[in-house]
Amino acid sequence: MNQILLNTNIAIFLFAEWIVWFVLLIAFGVTIYILKKWDFNSYTPTQYRLEKYAYLVMVILIFAFSMKFILLPYFIFTMDKISDIVPGAMCSAGVISFNHYGMKLFFIKLFILLLLMIWLMINHYDLEAKKYPWFKLKGWLYLVIFLLISVELYWDYAFFNDIDIHKVLNCCSTLYGLLEGVNPLPFGLNKSLLLTLFYLLYIMIITSSIGKQNYILLIGLVLFTIIGYYSVLYFFGTYIYQMPNHNCPFCMLQKDYYYIGYILWGSFIGGIFLGITTIIADLILNVDTKKLKSIMIISFTLFVTISTLYVAIYYITNGIFLEPVKVEMVM
Repeated sequence: MNQILLNTNIAIFLFAEWIVWFVLLIAFGVTIYILKKWDFNSYTPTQYRLEKYAYLVMVILIFAFSMKFILLPYFIFTMDKISDIVPGAMCSAGVISFNHYGMKLFFIKLFILLLLMIWLMINHYDLEAKKYPWFKLKGWLYLVIFLLISVELYWDYAFFNDIDIHKVLNCCSTLYGLLEGVNPLPFGLNKSLLLTLFYLLYIMIITSSIGKQNYILLIGLVLFTIIGYYSVLYFFGTYIYQMPNHNCPFCMLQKDYYYIGYILWGSFIGGIFLGITTIIADLILNVDTKKLKSIMIISFTLFVTISTLYVAIYYITNGIFLEPVKVEMVM
């Protein structure tokens, strides 16, 4: 067994994931049983018993899903902690890129959280409707979520077990650093166009959500996901670090930067997930989504405000903007 699995943070993380999975396994079996026999129009003792089981499963799922939202930032926190004992790694960036499990594990965790948010939304409106019109929909969705969580749990173990603390890893400057003659920005954009799109897409998301233009909102969310990420990585993030060539999405999650990355990325990802959830609620469930849209707008506004404030404070304090220095690639 890899000795790194005995690390306190990793042991706690994997133990918590196993507990959540075991609880969800019980709910998985009960959900299959309920879905086979569910008939809300029936007034038999069996249906009454199923409804009680369904309520118990719902309570279990809400608790377990809440834990999953907590475990993602703890996963990143754990990678930051073990970066102290892995040569070459300065933050989570080096650790997560150590093997082929890292990035796909991170993305499946994000995808699972998106599905959890959709499940919670469906569950909320299903309970409000009284007659549980979307009970089977959220039941089948949970079965898919559980299977993905099972894959995630295997990848959790495989990822940490494959890390060799004696092997030198790449640091974030190697992974995300600027190279001479290489434009890292998407679509061949320059920094000015990138920032223009950043604020225009933010306005587009707000106005399309207020105007109930779901397809325009979807386009805005897709583009803002890309533009927002690169804007933080290659512009706003440098003002958080106050270093023009420090391009890393993970270092801002550390204590040195007051853990601002958790709020910044949390509001960004949360806004995207809420936007997608709002579109699904509008188009599929056809329900009132004013509250969801309000929370989404608040989340994106927080993200844009924090990003902008770091630039404004730096400029007010120093009277200049940061300019990156190109680094030549050494062959």
